[in-house]
Amino acid sequence: MKKIKFLIFFIIPFFGLSQETENQSIFNQFLNNLSGSVESNAQWYVDDDKLGDFYDPNFPLSDEYLRANTYLSLDYNFLKNFTVGLQVESYEPLPLLNYYPGYNETNIATYYANYKNEKLDITAGYFYEQFGSGLLLRAYEERQLGLNNAIRGGRIKFSPTDYLNFIGLYGQQRNGFKVSSSNIFGFDADIDISSALNIEGISSFNFGISYVGKHESFSPDTPSFNTANFPEMINSYSIRADIDFGKIYSSIEYSLKGKDVAYTPPSSGVPTIIEGNYFEGNALLFNIGYTKKGIGVSATFRRLENMAFYSEREYGIPGSNEFNMLSVNFIPALTKQQDYSLSNIYIYQAQPTLQLQDFAGQAGEIGGQFDLFYKFKKKTIIGGKYGTKLSANFSYWALLDATFDENQGTYDAEFLKFGSRLNRDFNFEIRKKFSKKWSGIFTYINTITDKGVTLGGPLGVQGNIKANIAIAEVTHKFGKGKSVRLEGQHLWTKQDDKNWAGATLEFNASNRLSFYINDSYNYGNDVENDQIHFYNFGGSYSKGATRIALNYGRQRGGLSCVGGVCRFVPESTGLTVNLSTSF
Repeated sequence: MKKIKFLIFFIIPFFGLSQETENQSIFNQFLNNLSGSVESNAQWYVDDDKLGDFYDPNFPLSDEYLRANTYLSLDYNFLKNFTVGLQVESYEPLPLLNYYPGYNETNIATYYANYKNEKLDITAGYFYEQFGSGLLLRAYEERQLGLNNAIRGGRIKFSPTDYLNFIGLYGQQRNGFKVSSSNIFGFDADIDISSALNIEGISSFNFGISYVGKHESFSPDTPSFNTANFPEMINSYSIRADIDFGKIYSSIEYSLKGKDVAYTPPSSGVPTIIEGNYFEGNALLFNIGYTKKGIGVSATFRRLENMAFYSEREYGIPGSNEFNMLSVNFIPALTKQQDYSLSNIYIYQAQPTLQLQDFAGQAGEIGGQFDLFYKFKKKTIIGGKYGTKLSANFSYWALLDATFDENQGTYDAEFLKFGSRLNRDFNFEIRKKFSKKWSGIFTYINTITDKGVTLGGPLGVQGNIKANIAIAEVTHKFGKGKSVRLEGQHLWTKQDDKNWAGATLEFNASNRLSFYINDSYNYGNDVENDQIHFYNFGGSYSKGATRIALNYGRQRGGLSCVGGVCRFVPESTGLTVNLSTSF
């Protein structure tokens, strides 16, 4: 309550600073300068005769079946260059299932004040930021995953010219409604060399450097044997270059994370810092691509070694941070992002963590992906009357090849040598318009995934899951916003839960109103009681910037991913209401 009173006291004095015009009251002018949004996701969980009674492992004694996550964001502009804002969040009476337990009240979550002109951009309070691709720093919000690692402190952006940009920042990361006990320091410089030197024949040529420092004082509560040389300050650096010739583009980024602690795994008892051994991390990311009308090709390579980076060291204990809280950097899985329910069962998540004494060790990952897009021209044999679009994706990821000395608590990783395979994924898709009213999408996926990645647990010792997935989708447009879409899916595998079948029927009654029903059926499960239909049905209505959606059904347990970042979610059944609007 004290925070709310403080923010009101802070903002209200600026209301009168807006100049009143002859035809507009102060209040109306205030409303014109005010913008914001509201989003509420509520769920009423129910007991299920197939999935069992509702149970929340994060609040095992709770019987709260009805819950809601609600977000109110407000931004107010005044005096041309100033903006203030806040975000109020409510998780009442408890957060939705499998959200971070630190979200457990209604309070002001973030607030800021900003001044911005052509050259300066100064923020005090909470802010989001990313350096380069995010290998060293990315502060962002992703509500679907319950992630918000905004930094509370100060940030200055300075652009003395249109080709030179500097960023300096300092603060503490958000952790629920609190902030981390550590401090984050950051500096980033970026120059557009092609503009600075007026180089012809190059669309852009950017060069950048970054520094991120994390200072965390030693705490007596930290499990450790030795504190004499404990690294309280972690200094990390990166360098990057991006060049675009028009049709050909490429980028490269190398990051070096300063020496940090490593833990013994929980499987060996209470996790403790490995005495006297502190380890650097590094990452290499390389992209190259070619594109012109009708064709596009791109390739990505990434090598990660000990690149898990948290603002509080204990959040880096292997297996202890299921909600991905206090992550300083951004390490998404570089595979094709899937849109269909069955294609999201066996998916890959990045493995940047160092584990020295767990099943022969794990130092990081190495691999890449390749994408191809091609459009067959109209009035050709394959293109037909409207043309045909083809896309393919191939990805391969493996553990870094490394040797481990469990007695000494050390390791040695090869730089460009692949170890045990973690994932191999092939995707092939055809998009075809048959007539003005009919169109279709046809997808085939062949994947091999380490069971430890998909199901949790140690890597490289549980075997693989090999699966084939076929998907067909057709859409018929009636005109005036009306359409119907039918989708069929099938997954074949001899491992894990065996075969699945899925289907979706969607009807758009207008541009505003739509309904759907879908089902994913694990008919091939060897356990008859586990041959479950994960059904869902509902609809949505939109008008302007407002949308409301209603859904009832079952959620399949497993990995839930957004933008390549994943977390495990349990099975559940219930009624869901989503409301969002902006003004």
